[in-house]
Amino acid sequence: MVDRKKQEHPSAPERLRLAAMGMEAECSLVLDGEPTRPEALFGSPRDFIRGELMHREGTSYHLPTGGAVYFDTGVIEVATPVIEIERGCAARAGRSLWEALQIIRRELDAWDARNHHETRLVGFSAHYNVSFELPAGEPANGRSIEQLARLLTYILPAPVMLLATNRRSTGVGVRPRKDRIEITSDFTPSPSLMIATAALIVGVVREVMNWPSYELDALSRHGIPVISGFRPMPHTSRKGWLARFDCYPENPFICDVDTHLWPTQEHRVLSLRAIAGHTLRHFWRSIRRMCDPFTFRLLVAVIQGRSPSLLDLDDRPDEYEDVGRLCAWDAQFPPAQLGRSRYERVVMRAVSGQQLRVNGHHLRPVGMRGWSAVVFERDDAQREVIAIDDLIPHLGEWERP
Repeated sequence: MVDRKKQEHPSAPERLRLAAMGMEAECSLVLDGEPTRPEALFGSPRDFIRGELMHREGTSYHLPTGGAVYFDTGVIEVATPVIEIERGCAARAGRSLWEALQIIRRELDAWDARNHHETRLVGFSAHYNVSFELPAGEPANGRSIEQLARLLTYILPAPVMLLATNRRSTGVGVRPRKDRIEITSDFTPSPSLMIATAALIVGVVREVMNWPSYELDALSRHGIPVISGFRPMPHTSRKGWLARFDCYPENPFICDVDTHLWPTQEHRVLSLRAIAGHTLRHFWRSIRRMCDPFTFRLLVAVIQGRSPSLLDLDDRPDEYEDVGRLCAWDAQFPPAQLGRSRYERVVMRAVSGQQLRVNGHHLRPVGMRGWSAVVFERDDAQREVIAIDDLIPHLGEWERP
């Protein structure tokens, strides 16, 4: 038998050349009114998703959108492909995520009809990933991704609470993940609010990444309000930090967001909305660079109180209880603002299995290596791993009908 690994060309670089982002969503599964672990009901996503799917690893499979679906300790998780950071990237990532959720909902509907059951997807959590690198040509000077994660735990929670959480939420987390920062929060049953959250996170993370120091005293130098008595705790899953409700003098998720009850260091007593507003104003330019016009207007309106936050409601809305039905992609974005990114298009071509001709060889995609490279089988039976950055120049030919 031929050893495929010996035939593979050297691996492509693991790091992407362009700054990138991605989003993930976790949903619990309810079967006939009872919470059910998806891995107990299905062996893998292939047990309810019809058609050919490219295997990723373990019980993870690629979807036609380029994203992935897998089971993770009792939830169904979907992830977008990597999307390069530029204006409108948050809207593209949000559209990709909700496309994947709609595929899962559609396939569960078909499974329900075949098996005479009723399933529901209940929104659980959302993760926002932003690639990390130090500014080009600058020495680290003690700056590390772990330090950055801790610093962001003091900056991000207030605006993320306004945009993405609800009265039953428990915390906002920041986790360092090798070459990316991951922000964890509740699932948000509104594509528009989820996209606004992503845009704010990307704008803030990418600017703070360029600060000359990641020490906590940088907060006062930049005029970022910090609630007196706030002490983040270690994240409950993986390394990182968590701004949980009990890390504050009072639970910020159940307090009135407009009541001035939070003493802040070097500031007067402020409301949660005012603290979020200070953060928005400080990172105004970097956040705006990430936004399409619709998202920026919505983000500002929610932070300023001109559009409702989920924290303005008396309780968590019912839309959480049936993702894909009670909440779905709302198509409020002009199509021109949702054009697929180059990375996204490369991954979608690879997942489709469509052949590509490079350097005189016909290459058939057979898998992905992480999110950064595609594994091809050549017409001479050898395997070749090509970085998705190197596949961008071939998109015109690859996408040709």
